[in-house]
Amino acid sequence: MEWMLLPFRRYADFSGRSRRKEYWMFALLYLIVALICGGIMFSGISFSAIEQAAEAGAEPAAPGVMFWIGMTIMMVFVLASFIPSLAVTVRRFHDQDKSGWFVLLNFVPYVGGLIVFVFMCLDGTHGPNRFGADPKDPNSVDVFA
Repeated sequence: MEWMLLPFRRYADFSGRSRRKEYWMFALLYLIVALICGGIMFSGISFSAIEQAAEAGAEPAAPGVMFWIGMTIMMVFVLASFIPSLAVTVRRFHDQDKSGWFVLLNFVPYVGGLIVFVFMCLDGTHGPNRFGADPKDPNSVDVFA
């Protein structure tokens, strides 16, 4: 759980390096929150009311309260985690001794997200680089301070 919350503790810290573990645990937290909010939203949809409205030729029923609660929680989480998500991605590129501007590859249509995904899976450089000490090195200074 510590690794999942570490990007929130380093909220807008775009300097330094981050391990793969920190990035992927944060991605896992994001996925878990999205699945829970999706489940809450799904529980607010009355499929029988939609089906009855379709048979009667009327407008489908509006989503229920649970849908809007799930949507609100999801939007608050997305807005609160946008900066930490960007920062941990930049630090992940720094771990590979690449500029943080590589995060803009996400805007390349079709393949940009795949390229960034591959970079996020690659191991960082061993030892210190121009962005700081190796976060995997137990003898280095406390990187997460």
